Amino acid sequence: MQEGSLGAPTRHPIAWQDDAFYDEELLDAELRRVFDICHGCRRCFNLCDSFPQLFDLIDESENEDVESLDSADFKPVVDACTLCDMCFMVKCPYVPPHEFDLDFPHLMLRARAIEHKKGETSFTDTQLAKTDRNGKLATKVSGLANWATKESNGMTRGAMEKTLGIDKRAHLPRYESKPLTKTPADAMPAVNVDAPSFGRKAAIYATCYGNFNDATPGKAALDVLAHNGVQCRIEHPLCCGMPLLENGDLDGVAKSAQAVAAHFEPLIDRGYDIVALTPSCALMLKFEWPLILPDNPIVQKLAEHTRDLAQYVVELSKDKGLVELPEMDSKVGIHFSCHSRAQNMGAKAMEMLKLIPGTTPTIVERCSGHGGKWGIMAENYDTAVKLARPTVRNLKKTDPDYIVSECPLAGPHLREVMEMADGDAAPERIGHPIEILAKAYGY
Repeated sequence: MQEGSLGAPTRHPIAWQDDAFYDEELLDAELRRVFDICHGCRRCFNLCDSFPQLFDLIDESENEDVESLDSADFKPVVDACTLCDMCFMVKCPYVPPHEFDLDFPHLMLRARAIEHKKGETSFTDTQLAKTDRNGKLATKVSGLANWATKESNGMTRGAMEKTLGIDKRAHLPRYESKPLTKTPADAMPAVNVDAPSFGRKAAIYATCYGNFNDATPGKAALDVLAHNGVQCRIEHPLCCGMPLLENGDLDGVAKSAQAVAAHFEPLIDRGYDIVALTPSCALMLKFEWPLILPDNPIVQKLAEHTRDLAQYVVELSKDKGLVELPEMDSKVGIHFSCHSRAQNMGAKAMEMLKLIPGTTPTIVERCSGHGGKWGIMAENYDTAVKLARPTVRNLKKTDPDYIVSECPLAGPHLREVMEMADGDAAPERIGHPIEILAKAYGY
């Protein structure tokens, strides 16, 4: 059987509204078919923890084959998948249009969708997925929320580990005292009318994290885009549904997609570009939503008009050029996040930082180990740290002045692992690459 395919990789729409999608016997048969192919290939052994667990399971079975496995043993493999898409995007030679038709992440998603439909999603997973609710409440009492979630708070973090299963050592996102969407009009940066891109308009999709947890990338984006003549507005109608996707709540994701697409459609019609601050959210809008609602023209329209933040800046530079950047003699280590890679657009953060004269960016294409909420759970935290260590070593090889990651969860996790090894030598912050561009412009 030939490895690979002569056609470009493609993905099928997710048939979540069909009864057969939730048939457990059909799921079990498909899991065994795919696991058998993975067992014979093993190219993904060094990606997420799903594959080592699967291969150990097979190797330790009676006949060292998939048929010797009990279906009940599949759950840890499913749970370990973080839906990063790296197996599909960069490793698997059997993705469609290959006749094996293998899409491992979406198969894990199907297994979780069945669990969710049966009411088996855990309380913690359900509550953590309510990001808008959590953000709205926590920003109102940010001081108290940040005190309670701080790693050094042995009283509250110990209780969280016992009741919610969140590891007391894991860094948890802080909360802003005011959402990014509450930025007053007079605090928005003035648009540079002399810039090459003057006349362009962008609606910044703040995303849950950018709106409630860390406004720094959003503010840097506003400064950079306004400096380059782009008139911006900040929008956060609803969460993109990535946490719901991780839980297998496809109906919840579909509802988010419909609401967010309906919110942005009038802005698109008025000439606004849609720019997402977070790669995971850009991935949802551009790729996952159209597979979940393939017959919804508004969702398709939004997908076509959405850009990842770094992607958008690079497009501006190639269209009419950016305002001249001052020289900045710095080395920058870039963590190439999985959901940036999964957008199949190239290393846009690398391209963007190369635009700064004198700056030497170096990219590291390895897993941060965080995996959404996966890495903060007590049962996964040590593995998350283990996965991050080689990434940290590679990032430090060039002795960079700055380290960045487009993923807002990966950055703090990598910094935490650096702090474990280097103590005070760890960088004060691992933020978004747009922050380096803003710094070069003097913001």
